[in-house]
Amino acid sequence: MVITKSPFLLYSDGNGNIFEDTGLYAAGRAGWDAFPVPAEEWIELPDGGNLYELPGRRGIGIDVTTGEMRLCDKGWAVAAFIPPAHTGLYLAAFETLPDAPTLPLFCYTAAGWLNEKTYVPAVRIEKDIRQENAGYDDQQIERGTKHLLSAYSDNRLVKHLMENCCMTYHCPAARNFSLGRWECPVPTSPACNANCIGCISFQPVEETIVSTQDRLTFKPTAQEIVEFTVPHLMEAPFPIVSFGQGCEGEPLLMWETIREAILEIRKHTGRGNININTNGSKPDAVKALCEAGLNSIRVSTNSARKHIYEPYYRPNNYQFEDIVESLKVVRDFGGWTSINYFVFPGMTDSVEEYEALRKLIMDTGLRMIQWRNFNIDPDWYMGKIGVHETGEMLGVKQLMDLIHDEFPQLRFGYFNPSMERIKGDFEHNFAGGGN
Repeated sequence: MVITKSPFLLYSDGNGNIFEDTGLYAAGRAGWDAFPVPAEEWIELPDGGNLYELPGRRGIGIDVTTGEMRLCDKGWAVAAFIPPAHTGLYLAAFETLPDAPTLPLFCYTAAGWLNEKTYVPAVRIEKDIRQENAGYDDQQIERGTKHLLSAYSDNRLVKHLMENCCMTYHCPAARNFSLGRWECPVPTSPACNANCIGCISFQPVEETIVSTQDRLTFKPTAQEIVEFTVPHLMEAPFPIVSFGQGCEGEPLLMWETIREAILEIRKHTGRGNININTNGSKPDAVKALCEAGLNSIRVSTNSARKHIYEPYYRPNNYQFEDIVESLKVVRDFGGWTSINYFVFPGMTDSVEEYEALRKLIMDTGLRMIQWRNFNIDPDWYMGKIGVHETGEMLGVKQLMDLIHDEFPQLRFGYFNPSMERIKGDFEHNFAGGGN
């Protein structure tokens, strides 16, 4: 639903109650600054979205009478979590007070209230329904989990995926695996060769935030991987198996095991997409996996610029140039290449980043951008990587339009595509869709 006026600012009373301030229109944040949000960029908060209170922070809004920016002093600022398949265009606009706690690792999209509905500045970037909130039936998930734990009673990886990922953390990919459909997660590595500031599975004890989930604690064998991935590839609709998950370190550190597993999988079935989600740090390992039968790669990055990438990832024994090379390797093998692009309004859409992204696309022949919401405290992130000025900004929606116009064959989305989409009609072949 398109609205013709801005929604009102939301604030929280600190006790779980949220109100609108009809004296202020909601604003959005890009970089360090607050801006008006174009009315056409507000959409209703999608099903599965939530609102957060931001303690120690005052919301910034636009005075409905004077049109000037000012603080809301009635309570704490409010932000929205927008569900997968949607990309936020503006962050929540707020001023952080002294001694405010660091926000946990979630996305903080702007939010407002109009006509009894919550609105957010966002776009639906992906047609695939694989992580729709309405698509999960808890009773079916519980039955599927029990079935898998029984069928693979000695498999440590299935136990980890079902007991931790599915039932404890409600990981959408693990829940889909319990239902026998679509993308099956395959974590493999307890170790990592990066020290990402916003790592969701490991944070140093001295840090002011905690990881949102526990990391894998063992190294699975190729046999454990093959045991459950082969039936999934053979039986699931639009099947994908994906190495590299949020509950692990860097899968390329386990490339020998993954290579062995891929070779064995392909002895049993040629069906489905074998994918790796990775930091792309070891191009030689990527080459070995492609030779074994890897179909696609998704390389995560917060930026197409080395001087923004490296302060966030803090890589050990690799550099930004290696992730570019890994994309080129998969391209040369005819595989599908994506980047898991962490969208931070004001930085992702800066003119400098836009030019760097164009170069990355042209240098690697990139096939897809997955426009992902960046789960991080905005002030904390920018302070950690030392960004005090973002330069000229295009706007996230305008950035997307410019990239689409120049590279019409480049696909936009949020999820790794199935082989049916890769080989056929990308726009209509997706989980829940037809052929």
